[in-house]
Amino acid sequence: MNIIIHHSGSSGNLYQIDNLLLEAGMPIKKIKESLNYKLSGIAGCLTSHGHGDHACATKDLMKAGIDIYCSQDTAEASRLSGHRLHILEAGKQIKIGTWTVKPFDLVHDIPCLGFLLARGEEKLMYASDTSYIPYRFKGLTHILLGVNYDTEILVDNITCGHLNAEAGKRILKNHMSLQTALGFFAANDMDKVEEIYLLHLSDGNSNAEKFRSEIQGLTGRPVYV
Repeated sequence: MNIIIHHSGSSGNLYQIDNLLLEAGMPIKKIKESLNYKLSGIAGCLTSHGHGDHACATKDLMKAGIDIYCSQDTAEASRLSGHRLHILEAGKQIKIGTWTVKPFDLVHDIPCLGFLLARGEEKLMYASDTSYIPYRFKGLTHILLGVNYDTEILVDNITCGHLNAEAGKRILKNHMSLQTALGFFAANDMDKVEEIYLLHLSDGNSNAEKFRSEIQGLTGRPVYV
């Protein structure tokens, strides 16, 4: 499995799993550059939700011949329609090229999906903007997880006035903390996991090396930030 993190963060998200894109949160020009202008081999793009940093280029990708897979809520938020639009429902499995994809609900301020991708012995879980994951998984080989902030750093930033209290509350409610992520990894089957990727870290409320060290120490698996 070839995993490429093209862009990650509040400025835009674009990930590639072999011939499948996850998110379309960059301008189409940037996406084309990231893919070396080779869009013909892309089987489709899974889009988790309608926020611009995940979905801003969905229409342009469809115009470029790429099928978009997303929820009805995301399609409406992004004003998508046409034969290249495929509506996903949480819990309902579909096939995209060689992949079997099962969407699942996440916990964000708008409807948001995570994705379980399977092919042969490979099984990847992707979840970005969510405060927690209300599911357990078996047999995962790869994990891409949005871990946005460290609770201690966030609280300190609010206390010191570096972060507006209301903005801090929104982060606490809608994104995952390091502490919650550690609980997720402790509760799930790690036996077959080969790699863990941490995505969407906050610039001011996280510590990349601490995140990597603590999660790698807990799981015993390679962790990339």
